[in-house]
Amino acid sequence: MNVLVTGGTGFVGSHLCEALVKRGDRVVALDNFDPSYPREQKLQNVIRLRDHARFDLVERDLNTPESVIEVLAGGSFDIVVHLAAKTGIRASMRNPSAYIETNLGGTASLLEAMTRTGCRRLVFASSSSVYGHNPGRPSREDDELTPVSVYAMTKKSGEELCRVYNATQDLSVICLRFFTVYGPRQRPGMAIHKFLRLILNNEPIPVFGDGSMRRDYTYVDDITRGAVSGIDFAMTHEGFEVVNLGSGMPPVTLTELIAKLGWLSKLEPEVEFLPVPGGDVDSTCADINKARGLFGYRPQIDLSGGLGRFLDWYRVDAAGGTMPDSYGTEADTATKAS
Repeated sequence: MNVLVTGGTGFVGSHLCEALVKRGDRVVALDNFDPSYPREQKLQNVIRLRDHARFDLVERDLNTPESVIEVLAGGSFDIVVHLAAKTGIRASMRNPSAYIETNLGGTASLLEAMTRTGCRRLVFASSSSVYGHNPGRPSREDDELTPVSVYAMTKKSGEELCRVYNATQDLSVICLRFFTVYGPRQRPGMAIHKFLRLILNNEPIPVFGDGSMRRDYTYVDDITRGAVSGIDFAMTHEGFEVVNLGSGMPPVTLTELIAKLGWLSKLEPEVEFLPVPGGDVDSTCADINKARGLFGYRPQIDLSGGLGRFLDWYRVDAAGGTMPDSYGTEADTATKAS
């Protein structure tokens, strides 16, 4: 199978490209190397793939439609996985126009390019943020969407663009709503990466609110397996679907998360409590029954195991060493999430 992955050198994208190449697919990663993310880090993310016969990396901007059409027309792609986006809740509130241009404009450009080149299958990476404030139970795909940040709004609107192209251009689309992904190659500004770095440097951790915010932390390997299953589902089904990909476990408070990081690193975290900024939600938690039913999604890594793997990776990566293919051991990291 020939797969185009936009944002393919990013955190989730690089893991997905590796998984697809490993199983025998041909993969083209498209990335614009946005300056908000160090180019060298993105290239390091795909270092093991750079010379692989079934992997190519092309530098293109989705907001330049002609170049995207050129890539699609020359690749005979069976499916596109659209991961490229500007991320970050708080940053989106500071610079809304950039998020609208990249996340909405880029998605519209890609959909139009797919229509013009005859590529008819898409996996769109959405976000748990589209739900807004959690109703006190796991969020289901048919819940009302009430985004409270510009980033969340762009993801909701991206889903709606996909729905329009499904209805009017006969594109088959599956939207995967990711819930707080973490793991090796996570961007330095993301919470777990930032918290661990501060703990190891004996610096205070900024916590917005009183530490009771809860998140459905989902290990990147589970998200990757879910995305691969979503791709296979999209190849054999027509229409439009929205599917949650979360941990399958109860959400964890910031206080609990920081305590786990402290225990794993054998250091005492220092916490600095700050006011809650606009755009943040109190809790995220995924109902993953639909993913289980449609394509057998079964998360395998619990939070303690995933954090242990991340710590192992961080220590190797911070030392400038060669990253291993796996982190930790099966005995102390793999736990079936029911």
